[in-house]
Amino acid sequence: MIPVDEVRSFNRFYTREIGLLEAHLPAGDFTLAEARVLYELTQGDRRTAAEIGRGLRMDRAHLSRILARFRARGLLRSRVSPDHGKHLLLALTEAGQAAFAALDHGTRTQVEAILAPLDSEGRERLVAAMQAIRAVLDRDRAGGAAVLLRDLRPGDLGWITHRQAVLYHREYGWDWTYEGLVSGILAGFVAGHDPAREDAWVAERAGVIVGSVFLMQGDDPAVAKLRLLYVEPEARGLGVGRRLVAACIDRARALGYRSLTLWTNDVLIAARRIYQAAGFQLVEQAPHHAFGHDLIGQTWILDL
Repeated sequence: MIPVDEVRSFNRFYTREIGLLEAHLPAGDFTLAEARVLYELTQGDRRTAAEIGRGLRMDRAHLSRILARFRARGLLRSRVSPDHGKHLLLALTEAGQAAFAALDHGTRTQVEAILAPLDSEGRERLVAAMQAIRAVLDRDRAGGAAVLLRDLRPGDLGWITHRQAVLYHREYGWDWTYEGLVSGILAGFVAGHDPAREDAWVAERAGVIVGSVFLMQGDDPAVAKLRLLYVEPEARGLGVGRRLVAACIDRARALGYRSLTLWTNDVLIAARRIYQAAGFQLVEQAPHHAFGHDLIGQTWILDL
């Protein structure tokens, strides 16, 4: 199924499941559009109609009709802005607040009923999927969200393996043997993990993983390895890769390693630029065949 059809199919399913096809939302006689405006009016009394319209991307005439209905029902009050005499600041009356409270209770009860049949794992999967959709589509929110570097959590290693395999297949045509390589590296990391000599960082934005990197022991006790750096496409250009590499370098230096080495392929141009900017030096390269392609492997070293 092509992406457009899949999105439309999901929309039909989701709107049916959460009752958006009903004439009114639960515990009230408000339409979906009216409920959205009502919610915005609970966010403080210094909101103008123009601000609400921009936030909801709602047609001005449509919004004006909704506000007029609210005024007629005694749900809305307004006052002249002390900062700008031509601006009216909108807020809910006591009746409006009561109407919103009833609506909010009804919709919460509805969602609780949807979640009730799910176990804790199912709820976590649902929330994670929703966060992922929002991170991809809500560019304004995601673009302004801070990128956090955190420690590993259960499930991260499988996710990182999956994402790297999918991304490198999509971008470079690498086959499933690359997934085998990543799996083997991470399995070795878990089996012999020494927290006094190794570490890992996961980059997260708006609750979604957008990158990771690992600091691993090398054969030489004085030399550490930087391994498996990756950044999700939607987070590229935000400095995520640079921050991950910097964290790895700082930790390697703090643990007393003499140098930090990494192995990569020349087609990973963006990663190589990050390594170069961090001070890594190319010390060796050689052609090889891997992941279904003829590649040039490179070894880089940073003197700590």
